[in-house]
Amino acid sequence: MNNPYILILYYSANGSTEKMAQQLARGVEKTGLEARLRTVPKVSNVCESTAPPVPNDGAIYCTQDDLRNCSGLLLGSPTRFGNMAAPLKYFLDSTSTQWLNGDLIGKPAAVFTSTGSMHGGQESTLLTMMLPLLHHGMLITGLPYSEPELMKTQTGGTPYGASHLSDSTHNTPLSNDESALCHALGQRVALLSKQLKS
Repeated sequence: MNNPYILILYYSANGSTEKMAQQLARGVEKTGLEARLRTVPKVSNVCESTAPPVPNDGAIYCTQDDLRNCSGLLLGSPTRFGNMAAPLKYFLDSTSTQWLNGDLIGKPAAVFTSTGSMHGGQESTLLTMMLPLLHHGMLITGLPYSEPELMKTQTGGTPYGASHLSDSTHNTPLSNDESALCHALGQRVALLSKQLKS
């Protein structure tokens, strides 16, 4: 049998969400579990987009097996009009087989996002990203206020999930609070998956 892993599945158009995924992976790996980073290809607004089988850089594309066999899931997307980006939604819309088989039932999951402005829809994006996971029967977790960064952050970070406040150039590094909350969320999902296994 394969070693257990937490799937960190994300779409990142300009790199901010990818930076968060890397920090979440650090939190997962603190628990001794593997953090498996995967992304999804872009979609076209004109016709079906084609992409190389392996991206030129960053994480490789997620397969249905990556999703099916994970012990837990961290799902991330930049905010697009208060919702997840189309490429991630397109991938999730293709998971009806996993839904029919109940492959994700009872597994822990959490969400994360990045926005270019303070009120760019972080919380609505996180909440709407939870909906397909609930339909899959996953156990949704957020960040409790026992994480001190939630009370002091001046950038991203919500009880609904980790978030990052970028700027319009997408060059803003994660703040110390944002990084700490990413670590905490990754660790939380990994520990929950261990507890549920036992």
